[in-house]
Amino acid sequence: MRAIWKGAVSFGLVNVPVRLFSATENHDVQFRQVHEKDGGRIKYQRVCSIDGEEVPYSDIAKGYEAADGQMVVLTDEDLKSLPTRSTKEISIEKFVPSEQIDPLLFDKSYYLEPDKTGLKPYVLLRDALEKADRMALVTVSVRTRMTLAVLRVRDGVIVLQTLLWADEVRTPEFESLSEETHATAKELAMASSLVDSLSGDYEPEEFEDDYAEAVTQLVATKIEGGELTETPEAKGEETEVVDLLAALQRSVDKAKAARSGGSAGSEGDEADTKKTVSKSAAKKATTKTAAKKTTAKTTAKTTAKKATTKKAAAKKAS
Repeated sequence: MRAIWKGAVSFGLVNVPVRLFSATENHDVQFRQVHEKDGGRIKYQRVCSIDGEEVPYSDIAKGYEAADGQMVVLTDEDLKSLPTRSTKEISIEKFVPSEQIDPLLFDKSYYLEPDKTGLKPYVLLRDALEKADRMALVTVSVRTRMTLAVLRVRDGVIVLQTLLWADEVRTPEFESLSEETHATAKELAMASSLVDSLSGDYEPEEFEDDYAEAVTQLVATKIEGGELTETPEAKGEETEVVDLLAALQRSVDKAKAARSGGSAGSEGDEADTKKTVSKSAAKKATTKTAAKKTTAKTTAKTTAKKATTKKAAAKKAS
């Protein structure tokens, strides 16, 4: 398991460093929505209900729908003004009798593991909870928002269970149960007899998710039988193409504006270009002239050498 939060339990003047782990995981069977023809996954686009345009994440804001259906858009500045808590403390408010916490209030469960330095105070808190047969009512901020929770002991480990707020539990309103109707003594006796005959202890391993097992077996059978759909590579999203085309169009427009605008920048660029061309031409001309001079000098030397050779030959002959 991987810790999702680190903090400390504040127990009087004692702090117990702990790490938080999810105590449960969902094994419910999950299906994907796919195109029956080719097995491609179905994608959902973020489309505005008013103009029908696809909206990028950068243009999406948070909105609160009022009771009359009006939408109030909240900015980042508005959200910053809201009360938030980012403390890493699980503060024990009071110890309450276990029977006072209605199981309906339980939300999510987490295991608390002590750091090595906090092992002794952790064990002290655990044993105190077990001996008192009470739950510790705490406040904790896991994801910026403060929430209520309880600490209780399960299999020698302290468990933190977040609680729903009181107004999040709905009040049952069923007219059929509002009448003063009760079972007769004979009916109650028969029902009690049935309860006694079916009484026993809860053994989790006696029950299994037969639906999940059946799905797993069905899929395995299809794989063994070669009933697989070859899914081709998904095409790129159209939004990326549109963005690319838009960027290219902006580049073309900018280039055209630079050419036809006759701005100082453009003139400067043209002047720089002309200077560069002139320098290049001058350099070429200089190189050409130097080459001619070198060739002339070489020719003159060769001619002088030939004349000297002729004179030496004539003198020798005479």
